[in-house]
Amino acid sequence: YSYYVFTFSVGYSAVALNHVIDFKEKKQEIVKPVSPSELFPSLPIVQGTSKRIKVLTRLTVVVSDPSHCNLLRSTSANIRLYDIIAVFPKTEKLFHIACTTLDVDLVCINVTEKLPFYFRRPPVNMAIDRGIYFELLYTPAIKDSTMRRYTISNAVSLMQICKGKNIVISSAAERPLELRGPYDVANLGLLFGLSESEAKAAVSTNCRATMLHGETRKSACGVVYTVKKPRKVEEEETTLPACKKAKTQA
Repeated sequence: YSYYVFTFSVGYSAVALNHVIDFKEKKQEIVKPVSPSELFPSLPIVQGTSKRIKVLTRLTVVVSDPSHCNLLRSTSANIRLYDIIAVFPKTEKLFHIACTTLDVDLVCINVTEKLPFYFRRPPVNMAIDRGIYFELLYTPAIKDSTMRRYTISNAVSLMQICKGKNIVISSAAERPLELRGPYDVANLGLLFGLSESEAKAAVSTNCRATMLHGETRKSACGVVYTVKKPRKVEEEETTLPACKKAKTQA
C-alpha cells in the first residue's frame, strides 16, 4: 500500500496493477483481476488535488510461440475485465502479429537485452494506425549499466521507425526507490531519442490515450472525449462586431 501512496506523492494520478502471464514458467490461465478495494482500505488523494487516485488493472502476456497468441484471441470473459491488455513478443514474427492482428493496447519492447530482430516500418505503422502504443520501461536503465545500454539502443532503434509516435514510458517498478517523477521520466525520454514534446506525451497524453483505447476494446464500440481549445486573440477580434471593433480600437 505504501508503494502506491508514494507513486502519487511524486506526481502521478493513476497506476496500473500488472498481472503477468509467462508461458515459459508454467501453464497459466487468465484469472479475474483483483479489485483495488480488496487491496486498499482507502485510496489516497492525488497530490495538489481533491481527487482520489485511479487504480487500473492490466494484463501482460509474454508470448514466445505463435500458439500463445490464441489466448489473446479467445473470448475469455476474464480478458474483458482488464482495463489494459499488453503483449510482450519475443520474436520478429510475434512482433508482427502483435502489431497487425492482436486486439491489445500495448506492445512491450524488450529493454534488458539486445533485440534478436530489427524493427520494420510496415508493422509499426500498422500498429500506430490501429491505435496501439509501444511501451518502454525505464527501471532497468537505472538498475544496471549494461541494461541501460540495451534500453537506449533498443529505444533509439524503435524511434528511427516510429518517429516518436505512440510511445509510452512506464516503470514496472517493484519498490518505491525504483520510481521517478514524471518530469524525470520525460528527461529520460530525451535519451531514448524522443523530442521534448514527445517525451512529455509519453508520460501524459499517450498514457491517457492507451486507457481510452482499452475502454474502446472492452466496450466494442468507441470512446469520445472532448478537449477545450483556447481561442487565440486574433480569432476573438475577428468575431467581434464592427461597432465593438471601432470602440476597442478607439
